[in-house]
Amino acid sequence: MHAKLTLRLPKHLIARAKSLAKARGKSISQLVADYFAALDAESAATESDDLPPGVRSLLGALRGSHIDVDDYREHLADKYLGSK
Repeated sequence: MHAKLTLRLPKHLIARAKSLAKARGKSISQLVADYFAALDAESAATESDDLPPGVRSLLGALRGSHIDVDDYREHLADKYLGSK
């Protein structure tokens, strides 16, 4: 079920949100829904897991990055086999 939500934001934030939504191929509503879902997931993870503060501070540190398995393999090859 969907419901309407009205937000009052400074114009410069609205312009940035529109630009970001366009770049990601999403609506502003979907960006806000994604953000709220991420907050909910982060909250659930930190509440349910009994993580040390140092580890907890790293949650979400790589969110939005484009690191994948190939990047990790390349890192390991550089680390153990030397630069290419």
